[in-house]
Amino acid sequence: MAQRGAGTCRNGSDTAYSTRKAGRDMKAVTWQGVGDMRVEEVPDPRIEKPTDAIIRVTSTGLCGSDLHLYDPLGPFMEPGDVVGHEPMGIVEEVGAEVTGLAVGDRVVVPFNVSCGSCWMCDQKLYSQCETTQNHEHGTGASFLGYSKLYGQVPGGQAEYLRVQFADFLPVKVPHDHPDDRFLFLSDVLPTAWQALQYAAVPDGGTVAVLGAGPIGDMAARMAVRSGHRVISVDRVPERLARVEAFGAEVLNLDEAEQVGGVGEVLREATGGRGPDSVIDAVGLEAHGSPAATAAQKVVGLLPDALAEPLMKNAGIDRLSALHTAIDAVRRGGTISISGVYGGAADPMPMMQLFDKQVQLRMGQANVRAWTDELLAMLVDGDPFGVDTFATHHLPLEEAPSAYEHFQKKEEGMVKVVFRP
Repeated sequence: MAQRGAGTCRNGSDTAYSTRKAGRDMKAVTWQGVGDMRVEEVPDPRIEKPTDAIIRVTSTGLCGSDLHLYDPLGPFMEPGDVVGHEPMGIVEEVGAEVTGLAVGDRVVVPFNVSCGSCWMCDQKLYSQCETTQNHEHGTGASFLGYSKLYGQVPGGQAEYLRVQFADFLPVKVPHDHPDDRFLFLSDVLPTAWQALQYAAVPDGGTVAVLGAGPIGDMAARMAVRSGHRVISVDRVPERLARVEAFGAEVLNLDEAEQVGGVGEVLREATGGRGPDSVIDAVGLEAHGSPAATAAQKVVGLLPDALAEPLMKNAGIDRLSALHTAIDAVRRGGTISISGVYGGAADPMPMMQLFDKQVQLRMGQANVRAWTDELLAMLVDGDPFGVDTFATHHLPLEEAPSAYEHFQKKEEGMVKVVFRP
């Protein structure tokens, strides 16, 4: 197995500079079937276009939405797909047309694969990039490591990663802090920040955050730091303890269900009116719909040709969190959805939405729209506790067991970071 070189070199018209030798296999986390993640050797990525770069991954996160690939979105995966969309690392190779990056630069890679120059990118709607949209499936911009629905781009839970649009997409960060200070610019920080902006919490207002996983946890922290009253809702005590320590009020979902439900408890806590804003940071992983869970498992057993249209069109999402948000938010309030939903679920309580005059905002995070603002905050300090945000740092080889424990909410796992 060839070793990477120590110097820089030119290598044809597409590669300007490189610190590595070609022809090596790398380790990566691959999808092999529903509930079956494996660390395998796969071919190294290479420069495919003169605007590409290759990074050596130094840290890469495990995201809650990765669990959707682990189970419900299996019909859109193929054995051997490399997963992961929260990487950072060191630039090892740049294409001939790349001028803004150099070998040795330290970068975070947003999960949206966005060109930065199309009409959608000009509107800062990077999750809708027209250059990487997936017309076959009717979806927006491609994502790193996220199934045929979003481009089947090899992901970042690997030793090396090809980065497209290298003069725009990757975010250069300083070398003077550990990885955790900047890693979460890839997804968690921008997703939570967009969720909070979309929530439009008024001055002196109250926001309820459904879910205290990584995104809900971070959104709650950001809302506290913005001066809002924050009520975090989850059923896992360890997760609630984290946000409570950061200044949020907490509501245990199981306890709330015993006394009338989350909506009723939140109304009692807000003078009978309900919170001004609700952030749904749960999505289709919501608890409370055994029928939908069973339907997803059945669909996952079908041949892909049958399962794909069912996943996209049938009403098989678990909507417990969204229905809770609609019930709980005050009249004229705002619901911000950052949790991922995967199907055309039906029915929706349209009468209630209309009657309550609810404002509804949602969408994949437009990561690059927020990274410069957030990076400036991180360089000056650690206002959101990112240095200690991860609960587990593991070698890449432990990824299969980490997926299993994370899905089951075992061992206090809230945020896992792999070190390739």
